[in-house]
Amino acid sequence: MKKIVALLFGLTVGIAGGAQAQSKYWIRLKDKPSAGTPALSPSSLAKRQSLGLPVDETDLPLNPAYLETLREQGVRPLLRSRWLNAVSAELTDEQTRKIQSLAFVQEIVAIDRNLIINSLDNDITKTQLAPVMSQIQADVFRRANLTARNVTIGVIDAGYFGADSASALKHIFQRNGIRAVRDYVNPSRSSDTFFHSLETLSDFHGTEVMAAISGHDPGENVQYGLATEATFYLARTDHGAREFRGEEDNWVAAMEWMDSLGVRIINTSLGYAKGFTNPKENYQPSQMDGHTSLISKAAQLAADKKGILVIVSAGNEGDDRAWRIISTPADAQGVLAVGATNNKLWNRIGYSSIGPEFLSYLKPNVACYSLYGTSLSAPVITGFAACLMQANPKLTNKELISIIEKSSHLYPYGNNFVGYGVPQASRALALAKGQTLPATSRTIRATGKTYTLSLTEHSDAMVSIFHKRDGMRVLQQEAGRVQDGKLILRRNHDEKQTTVDLKKEVIEVIWE
Repeated sequence: MKKIVALLFGLTVGIAGGAQAQSKYWIRLKDKPSAGTPALSPSSLAKRQSLGLPVDETDLPLNPAYLETLREQGVRPLLRSRWLNAVSAELTDEQTRKIQSLAFVQEIVAIDRNLIINSLDNDITKTQLAPVMSQIQADVFRRANLTARNVTIGVIDAGYFGADSASALKHIFQRNGIRAVRDYVNPSRSSDTFFHSLETLSDFHGTEVMAAISGHDPGENVQYGLATEATFYLARTDHGAREFRGEEDNWVAAMEWMDSLGVRIINTSLGYAKGFTNPKENYQPSQMDGHTSLISKAAQLAADKKGILVIVSAGNEGDDRAWRIISTPADAQGVLAVGATNNKLWNRIGYSSIGPEFLSYLKPNVACYSLYGTSLSAPVITGFAACLMQANPKLTNKELISIIEKSSHLYPYGNNFVGYGVPQASRALALAKGQTLPATSRTIRATGKTYTLSLTEHSDAMVSIFHKRDGMRVLQQEAGRVQDGKLILRRNHDEKQTTVDLKKEVIEVIWE
């Protein structure tokens, strides 16, 4: 059982449940009609053109002749994906065999049964949220009057119960900042009940995420998130925590809906890993490679072809010895995966998922403080990105990722524990304006098993140290003590590089 606590309501509750077997699949089709009209809104077409992005085959509808044949076979498509050229459906074993034999079917792929909501374990108060605002230099954006005004954000989550009555989100509803909502779990439900129906206690989760993106309580004078003047599209794609079955097809459908409306930033604090009733259908850690799962393929397509900045929580499996690494779609190379750090030392907090060592690229990309899950660190960075988009609306999704990474305190010496570290608003804003940053990193070459680093001008007694087998992969992180202006580094077995994190400066020691 996982415990989820309401950030804005002070409720401590538990949920438990069992998952019953379902035979739910993606049916991927081989091709599309040679001509057709893209299913995009005028605003999305205009935004796509302004970013120099093409309108291609992924924007065309599915082949109606194929859909009709599937219906004749007794298949009732649940959701359709233009991007994946696929439909989702529940199939019997006999239907699966028949559909697989159809000439226009490319493959049938089982949909992952397990949604991991990066859940919270305790109530969050203003004193506990304040450190992350200070850590990322929220006051820099505030002084520049950057509040994500005229920026639209999409949020894909498990539910938004009580969001319209939460004091920290009152300012959004007062100005009609929610443009549209969709419930993919209960499509027949009216928008009037979107914020008022509680099926599981996971339905608080999206409300908490919204607060971390844009929350502000003027009565208490507490700022929970950066994007206080953004507008939103909200999608509910799952109603369960770890014990409930996830719905990857809902997630893809929500992405396509938001793309059709021109949304360029999407936050999702959801991930998929393991949990099939049939263990043979579980994801394996080796499959967190950015291109195995269809949900990661969709996320990568959104980044490459749609110009969407997809911001994903890295996951809370860092302490799970049977998994430890990030979940999908955080593994997709084109998304911004966000881990979580400690408060005083900006190294990895124990639960935060680690980037797989077999990846050729860095995951997570960045991280920031969150005591209770990457569910909150990812939306904090979503608000950060939205403020940068307000500062320079011409920035593409890839340029935004690059700026956020380069602004982070460990750049360019990132690692698979915290990525490039904690984004700094002062650095990011300078980069967004095309300014050159002063150097905040240096390299030292060392030999032997120990090295004494002079830190006479460093005031903190403790610093964070990452012992690495190479440029990215961490063997061990530790807190090092500075004594008499000196830090003694002791080289571990197989250690090739060591990162010393001084927050305002990063030192990379290369062992020879």
